[in-house]
Amino acid sequence: MEDHKKKKNSKQAPENKEPSCETDKKIEVKEEGLEALNKKLDEKEKEVKEVHDRMLRLAADLENYKKRAAREKEELVKFSNEEVIKSILPFVDNLERAVDHSEKAKEVESLVEGTKLTIQQLLRELNKFGLSPIESLGKPFDPTFHEAVMVVATDQHQPNHVVEEFRKGYLLHDRLIRPAAVSVSKPLGNEAQPNG
Repeated sequence: MEDHKKKKNSKQAPENKEPSCETDKKIEVKEEGLEALNKKLDEKEKEVKEVHDRMLRLAADLENYKKRAAREKEELVKFSNEEVIKSILPFVDNLERAVDHSEKAKEVESLVEGTKLTIQQLLRELNKFGLSPIESLGKPFDPTFHEAVMVVATDQHQPNHVVEEFRKGYLLHDRLIRPAAVSVSKPLGNEAQPNG
């Protein structure tokens, strides 16, 4: 019977026996896979950190750009009229010379002529920047371009036409910047006001 017990015991695998080669291989494969996954995880964490750092730099660059653009815009607005002012200064000089000359000279005609020339030069220079005068005299009254300051009863002009211009009107690139102040005709004996 003992032999039988021995045979029976020999058929059962002993519990204390070391793991088989197959199990060792499985463990090694799992460890290698785990190491590879850890390595990939480390690489991805590094990529995420680089992307995050790049994003922070780009955000800082954008903020710096916004500040620089705001400063440049402020400068542009502040000095946008510089060219116009520079172009007007010679006319101021000419008018100052005309005043100095008029105090010394007895001839008024030369002062008037010099002043007219200065005004013409000034208007030509301003025309380069898009300024143009509104032609009003003898034209039909147009409330878009004219401001009626007076109504004149007359039979010398067609009704509702500009008779006199008290102050010139101007357009800047076809946009009204100042209407012309004018007197408008009406028929004699008619109390109608100009349209507008």
